[in-house]
Amino acid sequence: MAERREAAAQDGASAPLADAPPTTAPVALPEPAAQPETSALPEPAAMTEAEAARELARLAPLILGADEAYHGADAPIMTDADYDALRRRNAAIEAAFPHLIRPDSPSRRTGAPPAEGFGKIRHARPMLSLANAFSPGDVVDFDLQISRFLGVAPESLAYTAEPKIDGLSLSLRYEGGRLVHAATRGDGETGENVTANARTIADIPDLLPGAPAILEVRGEVYMAHADFARLNAEQAARGDKTFANPRNAAAGSLRQLDPAITASRPLRFLAYAWGEVSAPLGQTQTEAVARLGAMGLRTNPLMLRCTGIAEMVAHYRLIEGQRGTLGYDIDGVVYKVDDLGLQARLGMRSTTPRWAIAHKFPAETAWTRLERIEIQVGRTGALSPVARLAPVTVGGVVVSNATLHNEDYIAGRDAKGAPIRGGKDIREGDLVQVYRAGDVIPKIADVDADARPAGALPFAFPDRCPACGSEAVREAGDSVRRCTGGLGCPAQAMERLKHFVSRDAFDIEGLGAKQVEAFWADPDLSVRSPADIFTLAARDAAAPARLAQRFGWGATSAENLFRAIEARREIALDRLIFALGIRHVGQATAALLARHYGTWDAFAAAMEAAGAREGAAWDDLLAIDGVGEVLAGALVTAFRQPAERAAFAALLAELSPLPMAPVAAESPVAGLTVVFTGTLETMTRAEAKARAEALGAHVAGSVSARTDLVVAGPGAGSKAREAERLGVRVIDEGAWRALIGPA
Repeated sequence: MAERREAAAQDGASAPLADAPPTTAPVALPEPAAQPETSALPEPAAMTEAEAARELARLAPLILGADEAYHGADAPIMTDADYDALRRRNAAIEAAFPHLIRPDSPSRRTGAPPAEGFGKIRHARPMLSLANAFSPGDVVDFDLQISRFLGVAPESLAYTAEPKIDGLSLSLRYEGGRLVHAATRGDGETGENVTANARTIADIPDLLPGAPAILEVRGEVYMAHADFARLNAEQAARGDKTFANPRNAAAGSLRQLDPAITASRPLRFLAYAWGEVSAPLGQTQTEAVARLGAMGLRTNPLMLRCTGIAEMVAHYRLIEGQRGTLGYDIDGVVYKVDDLGLQARLGMRSTTPRWAIAHKFPAETAWTRLERIEIQVGRTGALSPVARLAPVTVGGVVVSNATLHNEDYIAGRDAKGAPIRGGKDIREGDLVQVYRAGDVIPKIADVDADARPAGALPFAFPDRCPACGSEAVREAGDSVRRCTGGLGCPAQAMERLKHFVSRDAFDIEGLGAKQVEAFWADPDLSVRSPADIFTLAARDAAAPARLAQRFGWGATSAENLFRAIEARREIALDRLIFALGIRHVGQATAALLARHYGTWDAFAAAMEAAGAREGAAWDDLLAIDGVGEVLAGALVTAFRQPAERAAFAALLAELSPLPMAPVAAESPVAGLTVVFTGTLETMTRAEAKARAEALGAHVAGSVSARTDLVVAGPGAGSKAREAERLGVRVIDEGAWRALIGPA
């Protein structure tokens, strides 16, 4: 059913599968309240124009009546299957006779009124992004990492290879074979509720015969090249804004507040994976995707099972050669371990699955003029040079800026002083070759020295911060210069605020980079620190000019902002730690720290106690597997700076950080600190660590008084002796497996 029910969501990530056998019986439907009138007219392909017009005139009010009964009176007058049949017949006739499409056609409206805004849906299983490969060598490395993790020979592994569609990821949740809600990827954990819009896409069925009781289908919404060209022509004819590329058109169309607009756009959907599922779809990726296709979902016919790197790369080359004739945009090929049992063993990193990778196509290039070089100051004080370019189209996207990395890159040398680009430096006025790395980030590949303007001078990289005038220092071993002004530097403070509200941090709806800049300069509603965000509503109430009266705002948007801010007073500990913008602390590190310390109070107290860089707290910090001295030093430095500590204290006075719940609270090792030492014989070290963390344990790299358990294999040395000295329990690998149970 294309567009009926409103309810409230990995990009290729498989959920662990249950042990129940696949469901193959059709879904039972309720008896209809009434049967629609059956047409005596022939199928659309055999109709005359007069018959088609007569049938469209019959179908329009019939479908409208069904919509009004369902949505308005909550009293359906026909089954979903009958409704779908009418919709499909209407669509088939309109496809055969497009000039007969009526103003009241069901294809021009949906059964749901326009929404006032998108609600949020939390995905039952995260929608993860994919790691990237840019060369066959990267694919070889991926294969070796998989084989080492599993402890198997590379030649024993099989993979699937399929085109990576350049569209918008969507999750469809089916319960009892019925579509109950659809959600965008969002931040991977929570997406936007676009159920009403998704129902307007012909490729998304409302019913999946033979589906498990619970099935989250994951796939891509996209727009074909021909449909995109027609849409832009129609937009231009009406004087409306045209779209830059099919992906933007698809994303903008799916995220319309009025589902009728989405219904008017030629969107398509391809399924390639799943999230939560109550029963296995198969034993392999190949079998599971075939099962999705058998249920009525569109899947990609170019998906192929490959054994070995040679077959994977050969299929990549085949798809690359067909790229221009497929009729839709792709930006690479996705490889996935075919065996779902191995996928489960491999598990996930913090943001990507270990068992899949996207092999991206080589970037497209174009030549343009570099007009000037500007220096931007980031949240960690890094001085980043940016090339301002004469606009040029690269891979279908207009590019006017490109990163220049650092002063060495501009000077034509790498970090070790060896020449790059043949030693050619980059100067303002140069003719430069631009490419999009991974088809995303614009970079400069080369310089045409013969086309260099007369009098062009080598670029003098500043040794003072352009934002605050503080000294910009390049430390030994660092590739960038950094402003020493700290939070006294307005550029750093503003960039940290932008980071604080970013999608992977606090993700406050209605408060993005542009709004941060505006509030920064606002004399009455100034936001200069994270804590200021949470006092905004109270200050607005006392301001001489309320936010709702400002340009670009209104009563509804202001109220929505304050509501979104209020909702973030409770936030997960790992997101809070990441949001602080401490140098070297990314999402994965923030999650490590949150799991290890559990609460904000414990984390903050530990960082302050470790400030002397010695003692039990410092040793405990370094014992966290994945934390080294550089990262540990950045953490304790942040908590020793008076300005930083004051900013943290002011912020925490406004928040209630949520404790980090164990990943598996009922497991026998949840909350324990475990150290692995010696040689493991039935699993690799990486697999053992991943399994322990999945069960809620903290894996440390060294033994300390806080260690609860040491798993010692043959060859265990100093760590086992230290455990014995401290009285820490030591077990062998067999006892560990017995303790944690089967995977």
